[in-house]
Amino acid sequence: MRALLVALLLLLTDLPAMADDSIATTKAIIERQIDAFLKDDAETAYSFAAPGIKARYPDKDAFFAMVKKSYQPVYHPGNYAFGRNKSFNDDATILHEVIISGQDGKDWRAIYKMVRQPDGTYRIGGVVMTPEITSKGI
Repeated sequence: MRALLVALLLLLTDLPAMADDSIATTKAIIERQIDAFLKDDAETAYSFAAPGIKARYPDKDAFFAMVKKSYQPVYHPGNYAFGRNKSFNDDATILHEVIISGQDGKDWRAIYKMVRQPDGTYRIGGVVMTPEITSKGI
């Protein structure tokens, strides 16, 4: 029960992340953004973007259009699962591998770059996607 309460608090707040929970915190942010995409909630999805992304896409509509066009498997995944992760510079940057099954049945590998902000929160600093050609499914 206590673990569930902690997980809910992570999902509902943007508290500064501590070093020992930065992986869980950043995973929750990615999940919240994917959930926002699935609900076509541009404002919430945009709120997780780092300042560098917001500088390139200065409003939620431009950001949402870019994601729909260039990141369709992230925008509306059929299914997804977290893979490996790696932390750099005392958790200032965290990379997460997310394996995504697109709605078209193709598999993708998305590498999310999570960047710690001056206030201690994390934001998504970019996503690199490649086809997952080695996946054989279940």
